[in-house]
Amino acid sequence: MGTNETLTSINKTIFSTVMFDKVKSDPDRKFIYYNVTVDMPPKIVSDGIWGNTTYGALPNRATIPLLELQIITIFAITQCFHLVLKRLGFPYFVSQMMAGFVLGPSLKIDAMKLMKNMLFPYGSEDLLNLISGVGYAFFLFLTGVQMDFSMITRTGKKAWTIALSSLMIPSVVGLIVCYKFMGHWQRTLGEFDGGKLPVIVLGHSGCSFPVIASLLSDLEILNSELGRLALSAALVMDVITAIATGLGTAIMSSLRTDSHDHDLSKGPELALYTAIKFVTFVTLVAIIARPAMRRIVRNTPEGRPVKKAYTYVVILMTLLAGLLGIFGNQTVLGGVLLLGLLVPEGPPLGSELIKQMELFSTWFLLPIFVTCCAMKVDISTHLNGTLVLVVATVIVVVHLLKMLITIGICRYCHMPKTDGLCLALMLSCKGVVDFCTEVFLYDSMLLSNGTVAIMAVSVLVLGSIARIGVKSLYDPSRKYVGYQKRNILNLKPNSELRIVACIHKPSHTMSVKNALDIFCPTTSNPLVVHVLHLMELVGRSSPIFISHRLQERVGSGHNYSEDVIVTFDLFEHDNAGTASVSTYTAISPLRFMHDDICYLALDKLASIIVLPFHVRWGEDGSVESTDENIRTLNSKVLERAPCSVGILVNRGSSSNASMKQIAMVFLGGSDDREALCLAKRTIKDCAYKLVVYHLVSSHSGSNWDLVLDGEVLKSVKGYYGSVENVTYEKVTIEEPSETTAFLSDIANLHDFIIVGRRNGVKSPQTAALENWTEFSELDSADLSKIVQNAFLASDL
Repeated sequence: MGTNETLTSINKTIFSTVMFDKVKSDPDRKFIYYNVTVDMPPKIVSDGIWGNTTYGALPNRATIPLLELQIITIFAITQCFHLVLKRLGFPYFVSQMMAGFVLGPSLKIDAMKLMKNMLFPYGSEDLLNLISGVGYAFFLFLTGVQMDFSMITRTGKKAWTIALSSLMIPSVVGLIVCYKFMGHWQRTLGEFDGGKLPVIVLGHSGCSFPVIASLLSDLEILNSELGRLALSAALVMDVITAIATGLGTAIMSSLRTDSHDHDLSKGPELALYTAIKFVTFVTLVAIIARPAMRRIVRNTPEGRPVKKAYTYVVILMTLLAGLLGIFGNQTVLGGVLLLGLLVPEGPPLGSELIKQMELFSTWFLLPIFVTCCAMKVDISTHLNGTLVLVVATVIVVVHLLKMLITIGICRYCHMPKTDGLCLALMLSCKGVVDFCTEVFLYDSMLLSNGTVAIMAVSVLVLGSIARIGVKSLYDPSRKYVGYQKRNILNLKPNSELRIVACIHKPSHTMSVKNALDIFCPTTSNPLVVHVLHLMELVGRSSPIFISHRLQERVGSGHNYSEDVIVTFDLFEHDNAGTASVSTYTAISPLRFMHDDICYLALDKLASIIVLPFHVRWGEDGSVESTDENIRTLNSKVLERAPCSVGILVNRGSSSNASMKQIAMVFLGGSDDREALCLAKRTIKDCAYKLVVYHLVSSHSGSNWDLVLDGEVLKSVKGYYGSVENVTYEKVTIEEPSETTAFLSDIANLHDFIIVGRRNGVKSPQTAALENWTEFSELDSADLSKIVQNAFLASDL
């Protein structure tokens, strides 16, 4: 918008007068100053349709109605773009930026000009920017809360090498080239644009941790090996960049770097003094805030939420840290982010802050702020061709150099070429934080309008290429391709049985332990158990996987899974020499937990995974609780597991008799043969009595499955000698309804019942049960309704 046009339109807004300031404005109009006046008290609420039509009834002369219209318009346009772009694979922030380009000066359509002037009169964006800017500040605070700062100390050499190399080498090379030919760049591009090329190099050499975490979460690869490596490298790069940027800002703000800067007080002495103030600021906040928040955590009972008063204290500390940041020549955002990093990650404090603030700041105010930033950028402005060529070349060369270094290190570490390319794309991804930072530099008059326009387009391109490229190239499930699924049936005689047992809640611990007892570990058939305690990731960005046998620790010092560890250490002690137990804790988002389970089973060569059922019954048979998240998780594991899967249905306490009664309902098929092999392990202990009920149809013919079934059943039929604690009963089913009656009769006679899932198998014996199946993971029959303790095994 031109100067005269701006002066004309200002009379129809909340400002009463406006004057153009020639002294403070740049001679080349790279930035312009206006002096405006506002009536006090300002008009907050419109008088409505009955008010004065020349002033009170106009929505653009009152603050609240105008703000509401602006917010509604921003979200409406953003959702329209996202409705189309999400189907093409573009990330959500692209739609937010496109909405800003439409509402800002980038889209010059005369038909929309009147609507824009009415909806966004000159200067009205200030209030919108202020409110949404608060949301962005708290978004950065929550980003710091979710960053596990101690993860840096646990990051492996590979991640450190990738992070340091891909950050330092492009930065050093780019800065050397920029400063060595600085005179040439300033003569070619002008003193202002030529002198800001180092800012572009530094901005594109690093990466933003929240941007990478959001990318991995959107692509559902946060728990993958490559995702964890990318998160570790991104955290190292982001922390180093933040420290260097903070110190660099403090120093450079005290030096004369431009001929337009006439402040004679600036110089090396002031730069040294400012650097000392920055270090003092960081140290002061750390030694005051961190102990105070640790005290809050200690005063909160385990398992209880943090008191509201403590939450308010932390928010107040955040605002004070932002103000204190100005003392260290930092922006308010620097202090806010620093305090977020000092918050103890995870529950109870970190998770409570996320719960209270994430919805309003991240999902409501942040999209508005991104759109407001895009409204400041004019990508349709007339650009100098040389400027476009030089800036674009710098950006492309920096990212190519970064990608080549990352790919080279990955190849040196014997990683697949595709994984190396995907990791390079991830670390080159740009997003919300990068774009907002560029606009801040533009607001601080460190970038020209043309330069920030080019960099805004580069954020769109790099963010979109990274998301679409990684989604096309990387498939985390490929590690299961060609893998021979392990099961119990194909184990060699006298070999160990490897089990991955999962626990979600305290109530699952004893039921899983009792199931392991029934598997009867012996010296000739030992049991190797990997117990995985699954916890939801709250208040963190990075998933955590802890091996307690290796005595791994996390930064918060919280003792995870203590009760689980004690229970299964006692199990290992009671079965010394016959059972080995390793305990793990996996803290990850609910939708990614199946990756932890399947990967552990793959890595440990497990033959079966034990999963708790999602329904819990009380002693009287009534349903106490149902967890649909566990049900969804079980279904995902059944689809992807590299071995057999068993779902443990706990219907309460078993009898106290010395001889435990175990039943195996055998109908035939691969799942039943697998379940029978598991059931036969129980007969190694004389304290267990196994009864195998073989249900056969009077109308069944002969096929290959029946031959295989007969071979597996020989051992329980007594072909190789009778076993005292094994009974085989053949039950002929004339009508399908007889199966239901038979199962109901035997349900209360046994402490433990084992059945096969029989996924997709139809037979005359179960035809009557197919119509009342409630749970697809149990497939052909809802047997959980009629058994006391049912362990449903599936050979997938």
